[in-house]
Amino acid sequence: MDAPLPAPDALIRPWRTATMVASLVAAVELVLLIVAALLLLAKPLAHAMQHHAEAAAFTPAAKHATSTLKKKVKARVPAPKLLRSATGVFVFNGNGRAGAASAAASRLSTLGYRIPGKGNAKRQDYATSVVMYRPGFEAEGLRLARDLHVHVVGPLDGIRAGALHGGQLAVVLGAR
Repeated sequence: MDAPLPAPDALIRPWRTATMVASLVAAVELVLLIVAALLLLAKPLAHAMQHHAEAAAFTPAAKHATSTLKKKVKARVPAPKLLRSATGVFVFNGNGRAGAASAAASRLSTLGYRIPGKGNAKRQDYATSVVMYRPGFEAEGLRLARDLHVHVVGPLDGIRAGALHGGQLAVVLGAR
């Protein structure tokens, strides 16, 4: 007598099971490859995005203006009313480096500015230096920014005028 043939389901199932296991292994490998690629690319991509964002945030608006607009903006800013020797500049260390405010105050003194005081800013993580001015002293603030090669200038923001100890301008030193 011949042996009976196995049922058709018994022949199909091992093949189906092998296919399912192989597919599952391939899916797990794909997920692991994607995770590995993300881990390898995440840090350089994050640094590139941060650099691009900082460059966009700190690009002076005047760079994007036409030459005609630049002339109009320059014409609207009056000449400084105070001499450098009569302009008080309070220096804030906003970069966390020890002695940065003292060094900047010395440099400003050699440029002729009066230094009513220096100290630490509330935060120590400023990325770039900032020149701020009290109302009515925009021209002096722009002159100081030009003297220090600082590109960010604006009115007092987050600092009370009384914190300047009689000064008209404030410099918050950043990492750059």
